[in-house]
Amino acid sequence: MPLARGLAVLAAFGPEQAWLGNQEISLETGIPASTVTRLLQSLVALGYLHHDEARRKYRLAAASLALGYAAIADPAVQREASIEMCKFAEATDTYVVLGTRDRLDVSVLDSRVGSQAVLDLRLTPGKRLNIASSLMGSALLAAIPELERCYLQGNVERRAGRDWPMLRRRMAEKIWQVHELGFCMSLGEWEPELATVAVPVCVPEQPPLVLACIGRTARMARARVERELGPRLLAMAQVLQERLASRESGGQNRLAPHHPASLP
Repeated sequence: MPLARGLAVLAAFGPEQAWLGNQEISLETGIPASTVTRLLQSLVALGYLHHDEARRKYRLAAASLALGYAAIADPAVQREASIEMCKFAEATDTYVVLGTRDRLDVSVLDSRVGSQAVLDLRLTPGKRLNIASSLMGSALLAAIPELERCYLQGNVERRAGRDWPMLRRRMAEKIWQVHELGFCMSLGEWEPELATVAVPVCVPEQPPLVLACIGRTARMARARVERELGPRLLAMAQVLQERLASRESGGQNRLAPHHPASLP
């Protein structure tokens, strides 16, 4: 992707033009529509743009921060999430993390830890996790359209080299878990002493986010993860989706992929 044309596409967006379609970008930049299509595909895959299928338009996304755009998650989203994360961490004695995709990584936006949790993970805002080798990455991949996911996995394959077959199997398993259960889990697979549960959060007109709770495997047995922590984390994500969808649509929930469950 020629750098100058890629930057021209990003520069077409602004406060007055938050959402743009292919033809609008072509007219704004003077770049042929067919070339714009290819550029947009690459920019979405790299995390610089977010594509809204319903609108058939694009907006700036998290990776554009590197170029000076304040396009990371809506502060209101993070405020809402922070409140629920604190409750969850205290009630379950776990480490709770909120993240978003930044190119081929997961970028941590916020983290909370229960007062009785014996963990020092230091997953502070700005910390980056490889999307291919983290459970949070698999949860995010499960939330994006299949075409975008396949394009990203192609880039992951080139970066992973000989580790790709193993990573592909793990990602496929975790994506399947999200589609079947609503959440995915890792019980010591990546870190022998750590267990993790992750769930995507689909916020209106925002790139997908991901919530994860992490704890010691000794305190997060499979039965507890499957019966308590996984469903409870999913319920928290649904509460956030419902609340934020209502805020965005003036009371009409446009997401509602599930009926929100009450948190225990």
